[in-house]
Amino acid sequence: MSTLATLFVVVLLLNLIPAFAPPTWMAMSWVGFNIPEGNPFVFAVVAASAATVGRLVLATFARALVRGRLMRDSDRQNIEAVEAWLKKRKKLTVGAFFLYALGPFPSNYLFIAYGLSGLPLGVIGAAFFAGRTISYSVWAHLGRLASSYIDLEFPFEGGYLSGYFIVSQLALLGSVYILMKLDWKMLIEQRKLKWRRTMRGREVGRRGHTAKH
Repeated sequence: MSTLATLFVVVLLLNLIPAFAPPTWMAMSWVGFNIPEGNPFVFAVVAASAATVGRLVLATFARALVRGRLMRDSDRQNIEAVEAWLKKRKKLTVGAFFLYALGPFPSNYLFIAYGLSGLPLGVIGAAFFAGRTISYSVWAHLGRLASSYIDLEFPFEGGYLSGYFIVSQLALLGSVYILMKLDWKMLIEQRKLKWRRTMRGREVGRRGHTAKH
């Protein structure tokens, strides 16, 4: 029981980190490798529960802080165009989260981006949990299988903070910025890509003009 509790806390903390956190699949491989007598599916359910809670908290934090306080009105209106499009495609959104969760790819930026919208988090959380349960179970099984052929003293050559990991995290961070700056209304309605210009100066000028009147 203590092992499961430790696993839950570790995975939860990993999934609360917004950037540059070690991927959870590495932890699942380690668990399967070092505790081969354990049940991989039970490990997967516990880890997927922790990962889902962590990611939903991360998305909620992004919604409350970034969207609620830091985001400009023009950026918020731009995101609302995406909200309207996704509301009409709930099955597609849920399916996309499920399929994404099956892979080993980091999901922190995905939840941050989704959290910037006003869409409900429960449905995509359930899809993410299901996908991660399957993928974590596979990684735990692979770790246990590897323990049968590899000496337990064999050190894992981790890829955490490798060049590939750092570049991929920076690329994902840049993708969130790009998503914020795309003119989504024009992309959805006219199928045209357009880079939104900053509206800070115009908004300040408009507010000043309104104040005078």
